[in-house]
Amino acid sequence: MLPYFPFKDDTFKMTLGIQALRGSLIEIEEASYLGKIKLKDELLNDAYEHYFQAMPETESLQWEAIEMLLPHMAHHYPHYFTLTINGTDWTWRNALLGQETRFVLGEQQSLPLPPLDWLGRQVQEDLLLLKSTKTEGMPLVAGQLCFPNAWCLADTLSHSFLDIHHAVPQFEEHLGQSSMLLLERLKAGRPVWRVNWAIKSLSRLNLTPRFFHEVERSYQKLTKENIGAHCFLRIERQALSCLPKTHGILFTIHTYQDAIEHVIQSSEDAHCLANVIRTTPKEMLAYKGITPFGDMLLHYLEAFDHRGSNTLQ
Repeated sequence: MLPYFPFKDDTFKMTLGIQALRGSLIEIEEASYLGKIKLKDELLNDAYEHYFQAMPETESLQWEAIEMLLPHMAHHYPHYFTLTINGTDWTWRNALLGQETRFVLGEQQSLPLPPLDWLGRQVQEDLLLLKSTKTEGMPLVAGQLCFPNAWCLADTLSHSFLDIHHAVPQFEEHLGQSSMLLLERLKAGRPVWRVNWAIKSLSRLNLTPRFFHEVERSYQKLTKENIGAHCFLRIERQALSCLPKTHGILFTIHTYQDAIEHVIQSSEDAHCLANVIRTTPKEMLAYKGITPFGDMLLHYLEAFDHRGSNTLQ
C-alpha cells in the first residue's frame, strides 16, 4: 500500500499543495530499503554521470546537506542509524547496510565518493541541490537522481528552476510565480513538502528518457481486463529545505508506487481517481503519460465503482 493517497477531492487541480513538514525529511521503508540502495549502486556503476552530477564549487553545498541530514536521520531513526561527532570527526553507522563510515566533515578526501553521492547511497530519496536563494533563477547545481520520472540531470543541470519546469503544461502561468516566491521565502529549519503523482504502465523506478522505448512497448500489453495489475500509481513525496549556511535548497524526492488494483480499495477511491482523470486537461494527461491508456483505465475504474470490487466480470 502507498503511504499517501494524493487526491484530496475528485477534481484535478493545478496547485502546489505545499504543507509545512512536521516529521522526518527522510522516510525509511525497511522492506524496500536494501533493494532501492542496491538499485542505486547498480545504476551509478553502470552510467555514473547519468545519475550523479555536480557543478564545480558545489562542495560546500554537498557537505552542508550531509551536516543537516545525518543528525536528522539519527534522531528520527535511531534503531537504524547512529552518529558520533567529535569536532569535525564524524562516525556514521548504518545498521541497515551494516556499514560504518568515518570521515572529517568538509574534507573531500575523507569520503570515498563526492559528498552528495555518498549521502544519496544512504537514503531511498533522490537528492537535488539548488543554488542559493540569493542567486537569480536558483539553478540546479548538483544531484543524485536515480529514480526520475521522465527527466535526467544531463538535460537540467545548471538550468534555472523555471527552465526545468518549462515542459510542464500550465506551470509557468499558474504556478511559476508562486513557486519562485516559495523558494525565495523558504527559511532554514522550516522545511515544506508536497505529493506529486503520475500513472505509469510499467513498474520501472528509473524512468530517464533513455528508457522511453520500454514505456512505448508497455502500452501494447494493456487491456481493460489487466490494466489494474499493469498500471501503477506513482507518487513522489517531495521535500524542500533551506540550508542555513549556504542558503542553498535541498530537494528530496521519495518515490513510491503500487499497482492500481492495490491502490484502489473502495468505490470511493475508484470514483475519485476516475473523476480526477476526467477533469485533467488533455495536455496534462499527455505529459503524465496517461493518454495512451486513459480510456481503458477509466473503464476499469468505472467497473470497480459500480461493483465495489477490483475483479472484472
